[in-house]
Amino acid sequence: MKSPEKNNGTTDNVMGLIPRANKLANRIGLDWFLLALVLMIVLAYLWPQVGLKDGPLALGTITDVGVTIIFLFYGLRLSPEKLKAGLSNWRLHTLVQLSTFVLFPVLILLVMQLVNADSSNLIWLGVFYLAALPSTVSSSVVMVSVAGGNIPAAIFNASISSLVGVFLTPLWMGVFLTTGSATIDMQDVMLKLVLQVLVPVIVGIVLHKRFGSWAERHKARVRFFDQSIILLIVYSSFCESYARDLFGGLSMVNLLGLGGGMLVLFFAVYGIITGIGKLLHLNREDNITAVFCGSKKSLVHGTVMSQVLFPDANVVGIILLPIMLYHALQLVVASIIAQASARKATAEKQPS
Repeated sequence: MKSPEKNNGTTDNVMGLIPRANKLANRIGLDWFLLALVLMIVLAYLWPQVGLKDGPLALGTITDVGVTIIFLFYGLRLSPEKLKAGLSNWRLHTLVQLSTFVLFPVLILLVMQLVNADSSNLIWLGVFYLAALPSTVSSSVVMVSVAGGNIPAAIFNASISSLVGVFLTPLWMGVFLTTGSATIDMQDVMLKLVLQVLVPVIVGIVLHKRFGSWAERHKARVRFFDQSIILLIVYSSFCESYARDLFGGLSMVNLLGLGGGMLVLFFAVYGIITGIGKLLHLNREDNITAVFCGSKKSLVHGTVMSQVLFPDANVVGIILLPIMLYHALQLVVASIIAQASARKATAEKQPS
């Protein structure tokens, strides 16, 4: 009779490590999850054979099942009622969704035309993959909250973006790959997309009334599960890439250049959305929501959908590089901007 209590205590201790690790990481200005991502890349470099998909740990099967469960939980937490209630602010929603799924890809395609980039190059493939991804949910809402924006609209747009991305991200990648020298088996991709992504989301939405409140009560544990699967996917992907020496042609200068390019992309999108928001005469709260939701990209969707879209596991690690860099930089930069916006709003409210 004592063993279940012992097991529960162990689980609670493990979960308790997360906020403690987060506090420690925050003290040095980092998110614990970013540190964990770096650790996975280092472990993959040191022991690439351990994490191969057909290796002793069978990570391929584990991550495939994990992706399905992630999207099932996502569907469980989607409230159809809340989505319907958020439809009224159509100008803001249109701006955010067009920024996410049109502005980003068009900007990257224009840059690729200007520099005459090769679409079969894995780094450029990763950059366009980043551009085609939906917005992130949790960090977008957090940043909007810190800056004093329209939180309900942020939740609505982040949720809709994730749902729409299930369809538009593969569509964009299909167009990109079939027009370049690279190819993709869209029939196989669409089948995997339906089975691993679409069906779990639909099942989750159907079961929302029954289990949605349970998923909300345990959202911290659900998020921990999501992040654990992402870490396994990153580890496995980089193991495959290191084992095939795909990073051999990348220098530190290349990585710094890629990071700089991701910063330029973020500020370009941020500036364009700000300008359009002014033209549309959005109020301060809506403008904050537009810039933070419209300029973010989801590492969660980028990592899990890479398992479906790129069947060649050897190349996934290098394709994920741009989104991992963008994710880290967007958190740092957006956090600084959000806090500055909050301070400005507080100063304006104070009597002179």
